[in-house]
Formats: sequence, C-alpha cells, structure tokens
Amino acid sequence: MLDANLFRFQQFVNSEKRLELNNYSELHSWSIERPDQFWDLLWDHCCVIGDKGERILVDGDKMPGATFFPDAVLNFAENLLRRRDDTDALVFWGEDRVKTRISWNELYDAVSLLAQALKAMGIGPGDRVSAILPNIPNAVIAMLAVSSLGAIWSSCSPDFGEQAVVDRFDQIGPKLLIAADGYFYNGKVIDILPKLAGIVGKLPTLGKVVIVPFMRQHTDQVPDVGAVDKAVLLADFTGDYRAKDI
Repeated sequence: MLDANLFRFQQFVNSEKRLELNNYSELHSWSIERPDQFWDLLWDHCCVIGDKGERILVDGDKMPGATFFPDAVLNFAENLLRRRDDTDALVFWGEDRVKTRISWNELYDAVSLLAQALKAMGIGPGDRVSAILPNIPNAVIAMLAVSSLGAIWSSCSPDFGEQAVVDRFDQIGPKLLIAADGYFYNGKVIDILPKLAGIVGKLPTLGKVVIVPFMRQHTDQVPDVGAVDKAVLLADFTGDYRAKDI
C-alpha cells in the first residue's frame, strides 16, 4: 500500500495543500470538490513534460462544457518516450508466427529514424499522416514519430475494404500513407498490396507511400511495391538516417 502510486499522490496532495486525506474515499471526495486543484497537482505529481499554462479549469460548473488546461502545450510522444533503458517497452505476439520484444532504447531509436525521414519529407505541425497497419510495433513507432513532429495521425485496420479506407482518409487529405504489405489472421496470410494500389490512386494528396513489410518479412519474401504508386519500403525511407535525440 505504501508503495502504491495512488498513496504517493495522496501524500503529495496532503503536503502541498496541508490536508489530512487518509484514504481513497477522502481523496476522491476532495477531487470532486476541487477538480482544479486535483488536476493541477496530478500534472505536477506525474511530471508531465510541457507548459501547463496559467488556467487550470474554465467553466468548471458546466458538465459538459468544462475545459481543463486550455492553455497547455505538450507533446504526446515526448512524454511517452522519456524513459531510456533496456527494459521492455513493447512485447508483441502476432498469432503463432511472430514474437518480438522492443526495449525503450530501441523504441526511441526507431521513432527517431522515422521522425527524421518524415521531417526531411516536409512533414510538420498540422500535416496529416494516414496508416493502414495491423496492431504491430511499427504502428506504435509510426504514431509516435508523427506525433513527435506535431503532425496528425489517422489509422485504420488493414481488413477495411478499399472504399472504406478512401472514405476515411480522403476527408483529411493525408500527405503520407504508411501501410503494411499484409497481415496474418486466423492462420491465414492476407496480402493487401493489390488493394493498396487502388487506394493510393484515389488519394490525390499523397506525396509518398511507405510500405512496412510485415507479412513478407515473416514469410521470407521481399515485397514488390512497383504496382503501388509513390511507394517505397520502410528500410529505404529511413536508410539515410541514424538515431539521435528528437
């Protein structure tokens, strides 16, 4: 109990506000009575990286309608990637074919490589990057790389139909598409490169398509991306860069 995060936060609140909250119920009641103070101290206790701003809560009497931290500025990726060591950041099992562990150091380096390549391509704040990826480590890496640049991330599952993908992404005008070559489902190998070729042709704002060879990487094949307009393999897209601080 004394090592619990919630207990440590309770002690922090007591110290900062000179209170005597003795249990979870009292902490919960106080958080409802003073939501501005609760979230202000939670930001500090969790050591959120960013500028909190002067205002903590605006229109607190309106639910819905209240706004917390209206002036705050922070980067999602910067906060998630603050840890740098060799312990597991991601442990991935893809049905019975793929098992992967990625450390915090490896995750940071992978995000760094992709972020540099994205920046060199001109991706920056407000740009949209779309992805057609299964739940694989590359999806997390790509999301963090895009977020680190202040760009907007939008993704969908590779089992979406061609028109469903176009309907989703055409609304936001993506500058880049990141897509897997295929995926595994229920023991089957599903190739999406033919579908991807049709999707790309219907998204005129795309400047480049980056192919993640997930399926073929684990079936000892090399993806032929020639039929997909503007496509390049992930390794070629990031190949000129070395990991560095982002």
